[in-house]
Amino acid sequence: MQLGFVSAIFGDLPLEEVLAFAGGEGFDCVEVMCWPPGGPDRKYGGVCHIDVSNFTQAMADDVRALLDKHRVAISALGYYSIPLSANEDQATAAIAHLHKVIDAAPMLGLNNVNTFVGANQYKTLDENFELFTQVFPPIVQHAEERGIFLGIENCPMLYAKTWPTGLNIARSPSMWRRMFEAIPSKHFGLNYDPSHLRMQFMDPIAPIREFGSRILHTHAKDMRIDVERLNDVGSLVPPMDRATAKVPGLGDIDWGKWIGALSDAGYQGPVCIEVEDEAFTETLELRKQSLRIARNTMRPLIG
Repeated sequence: MQLGFVSAIFGDLPLEEVLAFAGGEGFDCVEVMCWPPGGPDRKYGGVCHIDVSNFTQAMADDVRALLDKHRVAISALGYYSIPLSANEDQATAAIAHLHKVIDAAPMLGLNNVNTFVGANQYKTLDENFELFTQVFPPIVQHAEERGIFLGIENCPMLYAKTWPTGLNIARSPSMWRRMFEAIPSKHFGLNYDPSHLRMQFMDPIAPIREFGSRILHTHAKDMRIDVERLNDVGSLVPPMDRATAKVPGLGDIDWGKWIGALSDAGYQGPVCIEVEDEAFTETLELRKQSLRIARNTMRPLIG
């Protein structure tokens, strides 16, 4: 396995400074965010460390030179918009840009792109699944034709205005099973983040036994259930009203068991730390500190 981090935490730094930090701190790789210029269309979205809007091989060669300079790899290109969005403009833009991200990856010598399936928050899960079966097969075919493996993150995007469907239906093993039956291609799999399962009171480790062969990339983000808050407001509020995202080692997940389950499943790919811990986001130095804490938690488990 390779230890890295998600570049979104450094949205205010240019790519070279992100890679310099990664190499200097002993990280193996970085998942590089590739949102289109123009800002976010959702929380934690909008970071653009590689602009693929009009990407050329010369641009790719410049990026590869930076990777060589700082002795770090790209684990995947990341773009997490909402292809099934209720907002037609957002959905259309998300699908079009995702194709550009997929096209850019081979120029960089990569074969992994990570994204969301998305959801229309005003439809049921079953209605969204039907929409998925119309929208995603052509996207996966586009990826497969270019030798790209498309990893779907399992964040449910459940907030007050999106409760209870959320903005991403790929949130549970039951839905993964249906998605993989509908699209059996090995170029379609998971970018597996255990924090989103813990947030839903689910076992973040057990699904690896069934879906290990479908895990193409992983995020290491911790989650802490606030038991006192849960006892006060109950489980029917949006999940992040009674849980807190933490850096690995400061939450509830047993990272030794998680890495052990991944290795048992034969997974040897990237483990990229994702920082959404509000205790460490106010300053650049705190964000760097959060990655060092997480690195010191994960590195002994990965080697």
